[in-house]
Order: sequence, then C-alpha cells, then structure tokens
Amino acid sequence: MDQDRLMEFLGRFVGDLGATMAAGNIVIGHRLGLYRRLAEGPATADELATRAGTDPRYTAEWLRGQAAGGYAQYDAATDTYSLTEEQAFALADPDGPAYLPGAFVLALGSLRAESQITDAFRTGAGMGWHEHHDDVFRGCELFFRPGYVANLVSSWIPALDGVAAKLVRGAQVADVGCGLGASTVLLAEAYPRSSVVGSDYHEGSIELARKRAVEAGVPDRARFEVASAQTFSGSGYDLVATFDCLHDMGDPVGAARHIREAVAEDGTWLIVEPFAGDTTADNLNPVGRVYYSFSSYLCVPNALSQDGGQALGAQAGEAAIRDVATAAGFTRFRRAAETPFNLVFEARP
Repeated sequence: MDQDRLMEFLGRFVGDLGATMAAGNIVIGHRLGLYRRLAEGPATADELATRAGTDPRYTAEWLRGQAAGGYAQYDAATDTYSLTEEQAFALADPDGPAYLPGAFVLALGSLRAESQITDAFRTGAGMGWHEHHDDVFRGCELFFRPGYVANLVSSWIPALDGVAAKLVRGAQVADVGCGLGASTVLLAEAYPRSSVVGSDYHEGSIELARKRAVEAGVPDRARFEVASAQTFSGSGYDLVATFDCLHDMGDPVGAARHIREAVAEDGTWLIVEPFAGDTTADNLNPVGRVYYSFSSYLCVPNALSQDGGQALGAQAGEAAIRDVATAAGFTRFRRAAETPFNLVFEARP
C-alpha cells in the first residue's frame, strides 16, 4: 500500500465529511438570514445573534464553522467575523445572480429520500419528482434561478437566431417543465409584449409558480397549467423552452415530438441542460461529480418512474440531446451558448 496515496485519500475524505456536515449549517444560515445579517458588517457572535434574533451560543459555533470552511472571515484580535465582498455576493443575496445556499437546500432535500433511493437501487423502481420533500422543489428554484437571472435574457436568448427580436415584438412562448416558474416569470418580465405559458406535471409546483407570477406583477402574461411535456397545450409557439428538465424525462423523444408539433415552422426550441461531455471520462471532474450525485437521487429515479424506458441522467451530453432532437423531427441543432454549469442548444424544424 502506498502510504502517501492513502493519506491523500484520507485528506479527501476529511474534506468531504466536513462539506457534508457544513451543508446543514449553510441551510441554517439561509433560513435564519445569518449571512444577510453578517453582510451588514463585522460582528462578534453575540452581536450577530442580536441582529438575527438567534441564540448566541449556537451562533458562535455556526460562525466558527463558517470561518473554518472559508465561508466567513475571522479576526482573532477582535473576535469578530465578517464576509468579504465576494462572500456576501454569493451568500447574502437570495435574488442575486450567484446565490449559493439554494444548492444546499436542494441537496439536503434530496438526501431526505436516501432510504427510498437505496431501495430503488435494489429493485430498479423509480421515484417521481412529486414524491420528494418540499425542499427539493424550493431548493431547485433557488439553485437554478441565479443562473437564469445571470444569463437567460442577457446571453442565452440573444444567442438564438432571431428569437430576441420576436420576443420584443410579441411572441408566444411555452416553458415546459417550468417547476416553480422562475424562468417563466423572468421571460414575462423581460418581454412585456410576449405571452408565456409554463407547464409542469407537478401540481404543487404550479400552485407556487402562479403565486410567483402574481408577486412579480406579471400574471396577465405568465400563466401556468398542470401538464406533462407530452401533453402541454397550445401550438404555433415562436419559442418552446425546456430548462434543465429534458434529461429528467422517461420519454424525452416523446416530449421532443410533442414540442415539434407545438412549435411554429419558423419557431425555436431552446434546450438548457447541465454542462456535460459526451463520455463518462469527459465528466470526471468536480462539476460532473455534483451532477452525477444529484442525478442518482433525482433525475434517474424520476425518469424511471415514468413511461418510456429512458433515463438520460444529468450528464447526458450534447450528442445524446442532439439524438433526441433529431429523432423528434428537428432538422437543425447547434450549441448556442454555455456556462460552467449549463449547455444551451437551439433546435429548429
């Protein structure tokens, strides 16, 4: 046995174990507003507890863990904690373009299903999205919305051939698999002359999406329906969008065929998927690890719970998505944009 390699692996283990337990504390910081209060300025544990209305002893232990993990700064001379500008940007603004705690809400929500997923490994059974804890739905919105805020209107839509101009003039848009409606609302806000219909098979998510549209002041141009990707209503859409959901479907080709029928002859299908290469070897990296891990709990079980027999998983890659679009009758397909976490494709009839 190589002792150096063993110690290297044990070091990885310590880091992973610390990160696993830290996830719960990050969610606590999110729920109690501890990051937002710490962003107001340096504070001792007692001072932050006063700001946040929390217990000082618990707050002290939380702060020490944040500093040890690099999520906060500690000044030993004054026994105070603070956030750098970058930490505050990523941890203290739930409406910002890079809010990280939402990812941990999603992760912990997913892990609540460990016993069911363990059984599924033995039996091959699926577990539908609707069967998960409520934190999965809310965490998913918190996880993906910052990326949509940062990129959807500023770069993804402009990367599509002629779509931005259509949306400005007034277009018909379908947002398929919309979840809590973050993308639907963003499109409705950015393009007031366009009408956006969000659909999702999960009724609870659609109820929250409707509330989000009202809160954003766009219920007149962002409406929602409970429907699967194979049954959503309407036709002649200028734009159909699927955001981080095609790989979750048990019958992605069936969904793509319905999209092909629903999109206008000069329309566009916008496909946003997790960043992935086409082979397993391409995805053996930190981003791939995140997506494979989520996929084991969410994407593959959901797909296996549905008719169709396919389970692309969160690391499907461009070639697999191209195959789906081609099988459905789309004749043009290209990668239009990308970020470190997403690939953005354009499919045309």
